[in-house]
Amino acid sequence: MTDFPARVLSDDQLDLLELALGGAVAPSVLATVWPDAPAGAVLTDAENSPLARLTLPADGGRATLEPLKPLAPAIGPQWDDAVRRPAREVRAELAAGDDAGAPDPLGLLVTEVPTRQDTDAVVALAEHARTVLLLVPVARRTPAPGPVGAPGLVRAAAGLAVALTERTRARVSTVVLPWSGLGGVTLEEVAAAYGAADARPLLAQRTAATATAVSGLPHVLDDAVAALYPPASAAEVVRAAAADRRRGTVVFFTGLSGSGKSTVARALAAELEDDGLRTTLLDGDAVRHHLSKGLGFDRESRETNVERIGYVAALVAKHGGIAVAAPIAPFASGRATVRALAEETGARFVLVHISTPLEVCEARDRKGLYARARAGEIPDFTGISSPYETPDDADLVIDTSVLSMEEAVSTVRTHLGTAG
Repeated sequence: MTDFPARVLSDDQLDLLELALGGAVAPSVLATVWPDAPAGAVLTDAENSPLARLTLPADGGRATLEPLKPLAPAIGPQWDDAVRRPAREVRAELAAGDDAGAPDPLGLLVTEVPTRQDTDAVVALAEHARTVLLLVPVARRTPAPGPVGAPGLVRAAAGLAVALTERTRARVSTVVLPWSGLGGVTLEEVAAAYGAADARPLLAQRTAATATAVSGLPHVLDDAVAALYPPASAAEVVRAAAADRRRGTVVFFTGLSGSGKSTVARALAAELEDDGLRTTLLDGDAVRHHLSKGLGFDRESRETNVERIGYVAALVAKHGGIAVAAPIAPFASGRATVRALAEETGARFVLVHISTPLEVCEARDRKGLYARARAGEIPDFTGISSPYETPDDADLVIDTSVLSMEEAVSTVRTHLGTAG
């Protein structure tokens, strides 16, 4: 593996890798995301976990993709194994259930939540289908504010599946497609790889009247205010509504490498975003690649890194957002600085200590860092050759060797008052 250079994949590229590993696109498609694709590369995530090895023969032969470690999952309906299945598995299941003369599976690309009119149109479309695949394209990256995110889209598709099951004779399956739009492939081509040769966008069933009504939803409140008030009064009502913000919050996770803090932080941020709360995730490894690029791992550099994270988190919270940060933050002084930065803006600060024992963290180690640290290859490694100062001021203490990820996220949400 050391003969291959490493490529750290973005969230969009991880979506493409997942498609390739599942057999939805050819391995060679992965090379299209780099202008100078090497003959081979070890593909890693932002935490430098080796996920797959891509080999591109110089003679133009067939590219190969060797899985190394599983892609890290998160929580939410879009990550449920029942719907997030590889293309080859879905395709094989459809082939095994084929009857002679049966029509090809009908694929419906669910890119927006279905309206009542969409649902009625799809029911009519599926009346003579034997199998319907509801294909839901979702991305790892955080969506722009406004549209329904991946969890809501999957839940809405599940509701459509229930309606189709109740109102038609078709066998209905909901399938999540990891989709970023990279690689020069279309959704229709990916749908065909999952077994839906006849794939149609759900939006193609939408009438012009419904499309107009949906596009006008963001302006409903403004129109209602304008109808109720004269211009000067309407301006004040709109101004007051815009100023009605939640108090900003910084949720600051600290813990050893491998404790689960990044996983819990990502899942928490995704759930808060799905609830319509403006949430910014500041993950320790990602920050190291950008905000703190060039810093070392001596004590001064670590403190500088944590202070930078705290400064950005405080800015997010100052403007009413929720900042979720997940560095190791091994020193009490650095954590105190972050707390002070947040509280100076009037934001709420919640310190979450992920207290998973060292031996558990070491056993989980996806990147082999603990073994390298014990071998003396990594100096100043927290928990081995550099101290971790256990917080005595944590608002929450969570051991992920005792609590599941879902339970850990629920614990934090209950403390924040955002539990559903």
